[in-house]
Amino acid sequence: MSDDNQEMKSAAAGSGLPGVQAVDASAAAMMPDDARWYVVHTYSGYENKVKATLERIVENRGIHDFIQEVSVPEEEVMEIKDGKKKTVRRKIYPGYVLVKMILTDEIWYIVRNTRGVTGFVGPNSRPIPLTEEELAMMGLESSWEPVVDYGIGDSVKVINGPLESFIGTVEEINLEKKKVRVLISMFGRETPVELELAQIMRI
Repeated sequence: MSDDNQEMKSAAAGSGLPGVQAVDASAAAMMPDDARWYVVHTYSGYENKVKATLERIVENRGIHDFIQEVSVPEEEVMEIKDGKKKTVRRKIYPGYVLVKMILTDEIWYIVRNTRGVTGFVGPNSRPIPLTEEELAMMGLESSWEPVVDYGIGDSVKVINGPLESFIGTVEEINLEKKKVRVLISMFGRETPVELELAQIMRI
């Protein structure tokens, strides 16, 4: 049996802690939809392995209502090697996995004891859900409404993401989708780039 399968069986079998019972998926039907996004810290290079293991546990146990989504955010970046441009994908938050879940003792145990996981992000490793503002800035679903203090034609600076520190001009603002299109000078020409509203600031 592979180490991953052993880990999955160990985590899914129950906590083995006093007073902690196995997850009863049928209970989810009676629970409110209070799933929140949490950040899990992993060993470097284990992000996708942790994601795959958790997704297998969810599928095998039928606990989709408790662990609803596992994400390893990636972005496309342009690299120049040997004088040639190449588009590659890289992890936006190396060493971290995002999990949307309903946090219970049982779910905490399953996630915490997944091979490659070193703990949750929070004070004293106590899981703290991401705020709506943090979700919006990370490109995840959010009800947060950012304050937009710039308009079409304004000069702005990108404050996070792969284009951080680039200067551009606002071309279009889509409040419904929380997106903004900015003309940024790249490779000697003006290039339209779509960004999150919170990724830029007026200068």
